[in-house]
Amino acid sequence: MQQSAYITKSLRKEDVQHDWWVVDATGQTVGRIASQVATILRGKHKPSFTPHVDCGDFVVVINAEKVVLEGKRSEQKEYFHNTGYPGGGRHRKFKDVIKDKPTDVLEWAIKGMLPKNRLGRVIGKKVKIYTGSEHPHEAQQPKPLNLPYPTNN
Repeated sequence: MQQSAYITKSLRKEDVQHDWWVVDATGQTVGRIASQVATILRGKHKPSFTPHVDCGDFVVVINAEKVVLEGKRSEQKEYFHNTGYPGGGRHRKFKDVIKDKPTDVLEWAIKGMLPKNRLGRVIGKKVKIYTGSEHPHEAQQPKPLNLPYPTNN
């Protein structure tokens, strides 16, 4: 009997090849760049994507301090966290966070688009975010990732 050519192949973690990409965040909108980076981190851009295997690539984001939000959103956006104590809710504005620690804005946006499980935590460690155009990952020879969105300069 002839076997069908349409067999679903599942990837194993030993068979995965992880590439390195570099993304310039200058003038990019936070959500748009985060969704593209999250797709690369999960490996959904590869034809061999397997949901339960870490088949994504490493991503280096440079110029994280130059990301933007559309319209009035940069004045209105607030980040919330709770200290764990009753009444311990804390609010921080986007402009304060981008001034104090600009890498946090992109990190929170990207990690919010990843799965909320053990695999998501492993995948989240594969994004490296830096302020400025220099990064210590030149030895990995990252390829530039061209985003489909125009920059907002």
